[in-house]
Amino acid sequence: MREVGKLRAGLIGLGMMGRHHARVLQETEGVELVAVADAYGDPHGVAGGLPFYSGVEELIAHGVDMVMCAVPTGLHEEVGLALAEAGIHTMVEKPIASTIEGGQRLADAFESRGLVGAVGHIERYNPALQSLRARLRKGDLGEVYQIATRRQGPFPSRIADVGVIKDLGTHDIDLTAWLAASEYESVSARTTTRSGREHEDMLAANGQLANGIITSHLVNWLSPMKERMTVVTGERGSFMADTLTADLTFFENGTISTEWDSVANFRGVSEGNVTRLAIAKREPLKVEHEAFRDAVLAARGETRDELAPGTAGIVTMREGLNTLRVAEAMTVSSREARTIRLRD
Repeated sequence: MREVGKLRAGLIGLGMMGRHHARVLQETEGVELVAVADAYGDPHGVAGGLPFYSGVEELIAHGVDMVMCAVPTGLHEEVGLALAEAGIHTMVEKPIASTIEGGQRLADAFESRGLVGAVGHIERYNPALQSLRARLRKGDLGEVYQIATRRQGPFPSRIADVGVIKDLGTHDIDLTAWLAASEYESVSARTTTRSGREHEDMLAANGQLANGIITSHLVNWLSPMKERMTVVTGERGSFMADTLTADLTFFENGTISTEWDSVANFRGVSEGNVTRLAIAKREPLKVEHEAFRDAVLAARGETRDELAPGTAGIVTMREGLNTLRVAEAMTVSSREARTIRLRD
């Protein structure tokens, strides 16, 4: 292991997410944003005094160690493969690609070259979900029965090339499998299209994971109420994570007996204490980029004493591909009105 200077980072894709990536890359210790690129210009003034290019080949030629790829989903495969061919560690925004075949080619390209290939499933880095996962791993909830998510809000004008399943639903697919440490076994989904666009804009899906946990997901772009909730229910109660506010609340099963016969005869659980848990709240995007930085340093066999090793870890392209497979299965399930099995 040897101490090194800053990693030279590039950014391609300067849209709504690209501008946030630019800010965070410039704030990430041990990383220097050295150039940016976008074929459609720089609408948010991200470049500033940085070299600006129109395409990935020019960005590669500038000389970079790692790249954040925030181009539209349909371009992930083309841009990602060019970066893999050039030997550059890359994180692409979620979903990994627009098709399973494209995602497979990306995952294979980075793995075969020993490169860090990551997917930006940012919800894994939300403080509420980070804390929730740690508590589940410690057994605070006992056996987990169900993971239910609700992700609803108005239509985002920035999305045009995919529907709500791949844009928003992939957040919930990934975080659910990650919280449970188990892949999806089957899904059953229904969708509707109400906004006049090509792709679905509302999803209701149920599923079962390989470890037996059942799942429920409500996702849409048709609600004036913005909601980002994850509820995990188990033998000791329920955890509720609000990823909009990064709040985590524990609803404990009751332990006080009741003398009200009609209630006491119910052989389930009763209400117990409700505790809003105090947790440290760091910006998820910053934690995500620190994890990517640390993965690149590890792949290069390099370290910096002043940088603490990341504890979050990256979302690998293979994991991103598994999430895309579930999303595609939900699409097929909705179209064919049947349950789709992902594991035989």
